[in-house]
Amino acid sequence: MSKIGVFVCHCGENISRTVDCARVAKASGQIRGVAVAKDYKYMCSDPGQALIKNAIKEHKLDGVVVSACSPHMHEKTFRKAVTEAGLNQFLCEMANIREHCSWVHEKEEPTTRKAIELVRLMVEKVKRNMALEPIRVDVTKRALVIGGGVAGIQAALDIADGGHEVILVEKDPSVGGHMAQLSETFPTLDCSQCILTPKMVDVGSHPNIKLYTYSEVEKIEGFVGNFKVTIKKKARSVDIDKCTGCGECQLKCPSKKIPSEFDRGLKNRTAIYIPFPQAVPARPVIDREHCIYFTKGKCKACQKVCPTEAVDFEQTDEYVEEEVGGIVVATGFDLYTTDKQGPYPDYKGYGEYGYGEDPDIIDGLQFERLASASGPTGGAIQRPSDGKEPKSVVFLQCIGSRHPSKGIEFCSKICCMYTAKHTMLYKHKVHHGTAYVFYMDIRAPGKGYDEFVRRAIEEDGAVYLRGRVSRIYRSGDHLIVKGADTLSGAAVEIEADMVVLATAVMPQPGIEGLFQKLGISYDQYKFASEAHPKLRPVECATAGIFLAGACQGPKDIPESVAQASAAASKALILFSRDQMLREPVVAKVNENTCIACWYCVEICPFTAISKKDIRDRQGNLIKRVAEVNPSLCTGCGTCAATCFSNSIDLDGFTDEQIYSEINSLMAVGQDLFPEPEKAEGDSPDEKAA
Repeated sequence: MSKIGVFVCHCGENISRTVDCARVAKASGQIRGVAVAKDYKYMCSDPGQALIKNAIKEHKLDGVVVSACSPHMHEKTFRKAVTEAGLNQFLCEMANIREHCSWVHEKEEPTTRKAIELVRLMVEKVKRNMALEPIRVDVTKRALVIGGGVAGIQAALDIADGGHEVILVEKDPSVGGHMAQLSETFPTLDCSQCILTPKMVDVGSHPNIKLYTYSEVEKIEGFVGNFKVTIKKKARSVDIDKCTGCGECQLKCPSKKIPSEFDRGLKNRTAIYIPFPQAVPARPVIDREHCIYFTKGKCKACQKVCPTEAVDFEQTDEYVEEEVGGIVVATGFDLYTTDKQGPYPDYKGYGEYGYGEDPDIIDGLQFERLASASGPTGGAIQRPSDGKEPKSVVFLQCIGSRHPSKGIEFCSKICCMYTAKHTMLYKHKVHHGTAYVFYMDIRAPGKGYDEFVRRAIEEDGAVYLRGRVSRIYRSGDHLIVKGADTLSGAAVEIEADMVVLATAVMPQPGIEGLFQKLGISYDQYKFASEAHPKLRPVECATAGIFLAGACQGPKDIPESVAQASAAASKALILFSRDQMLREPVVAKVNENTCIACWYCVEICPFTAISKKDIRDRQGNLIKRVAEVNPSLCTGCGTCAATCFSNSIDLDGFTDEQIYSEINSLMAVGQDLFPEPEKAEGDSPDEKAA
């Protein structure tokens, strides 16, 4: 006979406000197999845990049900308490009577009854629980960081400084990401390059960091602590070990009219190029799509002038394998574009604004390049069309963001701040110019952020107009911006020299392919999904993979850096032990009944199931069955739910346990729910009310 202890928590007033906790404890004591049932105001407190420990020892309990909040909150707390009392931690279960009962119901008789039923379910389950032991997994103490922007750089440096080797993979020829394109950063107006460049140099020279630029992750196998990663090193056509970065090849290259990706098309580059002067590594790469040799079979001017013979037209893509224990994903963001050739063809662009058609209508990153000292104009604010200084600039916010009809409903978070920064940069360089800002509302929640926006308006004289712009068109040498000021109720028409669009922050185009390789879920916009928005904000559902920066959602630099350090700390925790303990709630296959249909192999989202041959002593094949790798299995139960022969069960959630819970609901004992006592004078109608 089982001896179960039930412990009901009031959770202050969170539960007791609508649930009669004392009655739940009294009713729980009448359930078959329950030896003791008690209630307490704060069961997670030291006195509450002591109550559980003493009851386990005094009544020699072989199972515990804590009726309280979500297991996500305090399951570890109570498991630790029962372990200290000598009971296996997996013989402790939680009945969630807060989120599933008190928080979603009013203070009524059915609310308390539901709480009692939730306890009954867990009692029936824990009766059939088995004493499980955590799974031990060996850990490879090396990390893979995907993405070389500020988040990836910070995560790589933190892990490397923690004494572990890091493999940093960046798809572009240099690390730095979008932060390298910025002129200054809000709210302090620090030089972006001054902040970032030292970190880029550290990444390139750190003894614990192996840097793969112009590379992509091709394939990922394995599981937490034991990932095997195949990296594709794209052919640069330049031997970076021989190259000294002298720049002679770029000077002699005849292909000089290729739009620069780094300068957002505002400046041209050559076919062999270094993305920007501070690039790490400061070694060129050949753009084969525009190189005359690769397109027409002649030229080789760069190879002829190279003093170290570093140019290698025969170089091919190379594949390398690395073994790592944890992965940090920091793939960053891109901007929503209205250009028909842009990376988001599925979105209807802002054709009414003329982006991509009129050169004087640009996006925020293009304005950053104009304002940057290393930009195409040397930091001078000039119109792209004719190089003239703009006397008036209109900045439009929420271009794509918060616009359901365009397919994007979320707020891009950083646009209000960088638009305010842009007005300051403009006024600092064009003193007599006028900056207009059309906005929906101002969102500046960070430290010093609201003060920064106020400064742009009150000190630098930016004119903020609350409303949207309906149309932009060219009239002679100017752009006519037609909109509305909803505060005054008046129509507005501005003659502008340049228009800057604060376009939405979006994930990298095509990033879902990488997420699928990693087993990371993502939302409808292709942002990576975290395991839990509050309790596990930098972890994924796939163990051993962590998130950093704007791949998860729009973020500014401080938030990206903070999340990168958080992801690095998670990786360092993983590497702190030779072996990692994992939950033993995993699938198991009954080899006697398995029919080898392999449907479970195909449907497993974590590739945890493989095919196993069973042979006799002579090596003859007897049968083939499915086999679960407990190190990979996350206990999602997909295989158990879809197994045709019912040969797969889940430890901790077996069919026997689930059916016992269902049967307990179908055989409700009226003794647990005595009718409320009828007071004198109560009529049947009053009682019903």
